[in-house]
Amino acid sequence: MQVIDMETWPRREAFTFFSGMSQPFYSVTFRLDVTRLKAYTKEHSLSFYYALVWLTTKALNEVENFRYAISEGRAVLLDRRLPSFTDLHSGAEQFHIVTMPEIGDDIETFCAAAKERSAGQKTFLDGDDTEDLIYFSCLPWVEITSVTNERDFDPDDSVPRIAWGKYAEEGGRQRLQMSLELNHRFVDGLHIGRFYEILSKMIETL
Repeated sequence: MQVIDMETWPRREAFTFFSGMSQPFYSVTFRLDVTRLKAYTKEHSLSFYYALVWLTTKALNEVENFRYAISEGRAVLLDRRLPSFTDLHSGAEQFHIVTMPEIGDDIETFCAAAKERSAGQKTFLDGDDTEDLIYFSCLPWVEITSVTNERDFDPDDSVPRIAWGKYAEEGGRQRLQMSLELNHRFVDGLHIGRFYEILSKMIETL
């Protein structure tokens, strides 16, 4: 973790501007082509959900602004963010929240570790709720157009909330809607665009 030098930080003015707001959060939803990911996970017998969590986490960490946070009242740059995702045991109706201790560099290893950790979890919440997380949720039963998340309105909350719904076929391609809820003190539309480009490329080059 690196403490930001506010005197030289290019984002200082934007950060100060949005810090004056009691509700600096906003959400964006976009369509994501997951045709290649769907085929890849089927070919390799992987969970589509865990695979997309891994890809999204890797892509998000590539864009510096998503790793900004507030720690002990100071703006910092995190080394990385880790995924904390909702999941369901087979046959269950109550979800639980799984937090992965590492992301790794291999999608198959991550999917196996996520499956094992989720299956073995007996509590609703596993792990501490820290600023270096990404909150993931999925509604595979419906196509979404937007998502809002429950939260305490703490302007220092920098944790990205990411959700998606059921993918649908469109012109021979499978696409889903991905929603991001973010803190404008740190992340602008430009950074969402970079994230989208990186994630799309990662999917297409699987």
